Amino acid sequence: MLRFQNIISRHMRTTSRMPKKKTTKEKTTTHVNPAETTGPVKSNKDGSISITVQAKPGAKQNAITDVSSDGIGIQIAAPPVEGQANTELVRYLASVLGLRKSHVELDKGSKSRAKTIKLVDTTLSVEEIVNKLTTEKGS
Repeated sequence: MLRFQNIISRHMRTTSRMPKKKTTKEKTTTHVNPAETTGPVKSNKDGSISITVQAKPGAKQNAITDVSSDGIGIQIAAPPVEGQANTELVRYLASVLGLRKSHVELDKGSKSRAKTIKLVDTTLSVEEIVNKLTTEKGS
């Protein structure tokens, strides 16, 4: 029995190390337009456009307060109760962008101040949307 244990322990010492994996690292580079990946307005693969919004409900009037790389700051003149601010946000963005309300959807953040708005079936480009939001902020 002792001899069997010695054989096993000797075998375990010599074969206990796992062989190293041979890895090949392939660098894949994709050329992406930086204007479409950075900033609050982004184009999606399905043809829709996403806008990152920082909502501020309970304001006196609807207004765009900030256009930065983090998101669009929008004051909403509705209380954050039972989705009233979300409805008002969709209505306000539709009027600013000149779109129908049915083309502006709340994608993420129904109970958060950080929201993602999705624009579907729109002919506007990312640059046109940013220009309209910036113009509205200035006025």
